[in-house]
Amino acid sequence: MQPRRLDSLSAAERAAFLDRDAGLAEIRDDVAAIVRRVREDGDAALRDFAAEFDGVELERVDVTDEVAEAAAAADASVRAAIEHAARNVRDFHERQLPVDWRESFDGRELGRRFRPIDRVGTYVPGGTAAYPSSALMTVIPATVAGVEHVAVATPPAERLHPATAAAIEVAGADRVYAMGGAQAIAALAYGTETVEPVTKVVGPGNRWVTAAKAAVRGDVGIDFLAGPSEVLVLADGAADPALVAAELVTQAEHDADASVVAVTDDAALADAVAAAVDEQAAGLPREETVRACLAGDASGVLIADSMAEAAAFAEAYAPEHLAVMAADDEALLDAVPSAGSAFLGPTTPVAAGDYASGPNHVLPTGGQARLVGGLSVDTFLRSTTVQRLDRAALAELRDTVTTLARTEGLEAHARSVERRFEG
Repeated sequence: MQPRRLDSLSAAERAAFLDRDAGLAEIRDDVAAIVRRVREDGDAALRDFAAEFDGVELERVDVTDEVAEAAAAADASVRAAIEHAARNVRDFHERQLPVDWRESFDGRELGRRFRPIDRVGTYVPGGTAAYPSSALMTVIPATVAGVEHVAVATPPAERLHPATAAAIEVAGADRVYAMGGAQAIAALAYGTETVEPVTKVVGPGNRWVTAAKAAVRGDVGIDFLAGPSEVLVLADGAADPALVAAELVTQAEHDADASVVAVTDDAALADAVAAAVDEQAAGLPREETVRACLAGDASGVLIADSMAEAAAFAEAYAPEHLAVMAADDEALLDAVPSAGSAFLGPTTPVAAGDYASGPNHVLPTGGQARLVGGLSVDTFLRSTTVQRLDRAALAELRDTVTTLARTEGLEAHARSVERRFEG
């Protein structure tokens, strides 16, 4: 990982950092075929895909009754960690709950109310692997929001993983289905003989899951289209290069297609970070994945002329995870409004947010942080504005409304107001 100067990047090199792609285009047709098959054949399609993609002969799609037994087999220390993380995640999300309000404005009683979506499907990656954190991060905000029915889809395995089952149980899901990939998203969206359709589908997954969310969007709501993991670290010369490197290696461990970037105004720090990254990658169980990510066009250590220039690049990048290790971290945070989640200071690793500090780890990637935030209680709520006018308030608005309505050529709108004053 050879440090490069920001001002020396070619247009193509800069675009590789800024125009990150989830790789959905090349699988769009295959995903459309999977979605279509699930809509047509229901449970039979889910069983066929479980055998083809997961190597599992699926006896039952609905495995809700298996959760308690599987969870009971979880190691006590794992269960304790899940419960600790769940408390923190729940506490953080409970603080997001909005309050209904009504106020009087001289005869105009106006307000806003919030109500939960009725049915939500959450995707929890898994199968033979365990991702209990994904269950906590998707199910808990939905239950805090008051969603009446929360279903979990997780890839089929010979036996539900105890850690995943424990997290699903602690989080409070109502239904659990053994189904993964694009077929799971299709089943949640449209239903099968066993799977009840939902109103919104959320959660992380591979590009097949993401492409399926794109395919069903419009028929159901989704959170956003998430691509490979990414982190951008802003570090000044006082930062510990080993800690900066640790953040890069951590996200590189996820996926060879992940994007990991450090930007600093200190050339000596950049060299030290690059050396530390190489050292920390050595011997990791997923070293091959880490090194493939580090060698990618969207990963690197970059040297800026100033921290202001570094922050401007970070804002253009709009990272999923923004880590700031610098003396004036608050000022740098203010300079980067487009970030999924921010981690300030040397003792705030991204891994803490991935698992247990409280904020959600389901975050926008590929620059979508310019447009949307991460999964939250808001994801599971809808709002209604409320208004009641007395006669005097409507009279005060009468001329304004009728003038604007007639300006737009909408005579019936104008007359609907005037009728209130006839007779």
